[in-house]
Amino acid sequence: MVLTGGREGFDFLGCHLRKRMSGRLWEQKRLRRYYLHRWPSQRAMKRVRARVRELTPMRRCHQDMRGVIAELNPVLRGWGQYFRSGNAANKFRDVDAYVGRRLKGLRLKRAGRNLRAGKAQQWDRECFEKLGLYRLRGTIRYPGQAFWKQASA
Repeated sequence: MVLTGGREGFDFLGCHLRKRMSGRLWEQKRLRRYYLHRWPSQRAMKRVRARVRELTPMRRCHQDMRGVIAELNPVLRGWGQYFRSGNAANKFRDVDAYVGRRLKGLRLKRAGRNLRAGKAQQWDRECFEKLGLYRLRGTIRYPGQAFWKQASA
């Protein structure tokens, strides 16, 4: 497997690693520089979606939403902590959107045929964040550069 051209990548410990060309250097100076990027693998994405699906079955629609969110938060927080030092912003947005859709589905199921016009629009991501839902988007941290300190004599 050759990573030099940026065409291939590989999965390791739940992460997909791949070299990508720096767009900024190409636009400004026409330099082709490749950097190693890391984001959650397809398998890791499937597993987190499966775990969210397990915790939000439609039979829980009549339970308190804060309780459902309290069970979801440790899963989201742990998953986010593991992948936050990579280039996972798009994947974090995808997981956030999926969690929002699942929670909105619970609210819609609970309302059933008594749903009033315009009521479903208020059940968006911000509504669930007010109830305490952990947000993955915006939690990415890039590690600082490693500096080698010389021992002073």
